[in-house]
Amino acid sequence: MMNTGTLEVTTPSDREIAMTRVFNAPRRLVFDASTKPELLKRWLGVRGGWTFAVCEVDLKVGGTYRFVWRGADATEMGMGGVYREVAKPDRLVSTEKFDDPWYEGEALDTLVLIEQGGRTTATLTILCATPEARDAVLKSGMDGGVAQSYDVLDKVLASIDGEDD
Repeated sequence: MMNTGTLEVTTPSDREIAMTRVFNAPRRLVFDASTKPELLKRWLGVRGGWTFAVCEVDLKVGGTYRFVWRGADATEMGMGGVYREVAKPDRLVSTEKFDDPWYEGEALDTLVLIEQGGRTTATLTILCATPEARDAVLKSGMDGGVAQSYDVLDKVLASIDGEDD
């Protein structure tokens, strides 16, 4: 098992990127932090002057989500998708497409949460439309952004551990 706080990035196939990290929190909290707007706004992509301007989640199969971040210079970056599978608290599958696409096609994101001894291993697998799209995502430095967001998530999880659902 990997150490808490370390992001491991692998490429299981020519179209996939898998990112795995262990959190010192039960999976129900990690799932909630990945699906509830009031928690998502506290950690996802909020670094380097970026804030969460829009965070809408309709958490059901066929439901949609919409995220828009705003930079310090008022630049906006938006994305959204459709939930394909919602299996609380261990699995979430959704599509992903950016408003200003920086890679080809739509991606399919699968988040799997496995709890063991009060710690949760989160694996996010991104299935890109083409090998070229996967390579573009890898070259973008996205893994560094994910690692930073997960560092913030770790602090959010510590702050909500023990709170009632």
